[in-house]
Amino acid sequence: MDYHKPVLLHESVDLMSIREDGIYADLTFGGGGHSQEILNRLGPNGKLFAFDQDPDAKNNVPNDPRFTLIESNFRHLKKMLRMHGARKVDGILGDFGISSHQIDEGSRGFSLRYEAPLDMRMNPDRAFSAKEVLNQYGEKQLRDLFFRYGEIRSAGALSRAILQARPLETTFDLVRVAEGFAPRNKRGQFLAQVFQAIRIEVNEELLVIEEMLQQAPEVLSPGGRLVCISYHSLEDRLVKNFFRTGNFEGQPEKDFYGNLIRPLEPVTRKPIAPEANEINENPRARSAKLRAAELLIKND
Repeated sequence: MDYHKPVLLHESVDLMSIREDGIYADLTFGGGGHSQEILNRLGPNGKLFAFDQDPDAKNNVPNDPRFTLIESNFRHLKKMLRMHGARKVDGILGDFGISSHQIDEGSRGFSLRYEAPLDMRMNPDRAFSAKEVLNQYGEKQLRDLFFRYGEIRSAGALSRAILQARPLETTFDLVRVAEGFAPRNKRGQFLAQVFQAIRIEVNEELLVIEEMLQQAPEVLSPGGRLVCISYHSLEDRLVKNFFRTGNFEGQPEKDFYGNLIRPLEPVTRKPIAPEANEINENPRARSAKLRAAELLIKND
């Protein structure tokens, strides 16, 4: 199967400061591009644990004794690493959002280009799909998720139209309802925001990132790094705030001596964006933002 190129490949792995004998975690294995680059930099005694809840990812597992695939959502980071005998890791890489494969696999319902059942589950074993969201949520629930996760101004009118059009069965049913609310000359962008909002709701994507960020300082070794690639402002804001202030609200708290209370020290002052040539080769990279932070070494 065709998995596209990993985004910000060398920049992200460079920021992990790989040690040959280190232990690392790739939270979003997908096509295995980032994992392969990490393995390339590890010595024979290094280890890499990769997470992926999508069963299709198993097809990309490298034949490498240093590699272990953990078939789980990375919200279970701490528990699953411990189950595999790794209490601490020297670096964590998270490449958030949806994989190119999931978009291109038309039957999964992630793409507005293909007619498919309303699904959008990254883990097909979950009972809750886009179909349940669109056919069972009340008007306020729909309005809130479109406004918050899709940043859609016409969220209220769109929600009422969905209620009137029920039942919705396929992606094209949703497109037919939603495209009437698209601003002029922005149909594709608007529909992508609608699909994004539903996908985030179905997979609890922002909550999953929050849970991972809170666990990361507990599983990193002192000096270990957390490297995150985000694709929209909602993801990036969580990462930025947590790196800078240790919370998701972005409100700095200081100790008695005026030092910031935060477990991680930002390594990148500003997010790193892809170069123009990478965006040309891989349009998915266009909105990517890369940030890194390091676990502080406490002086007793």
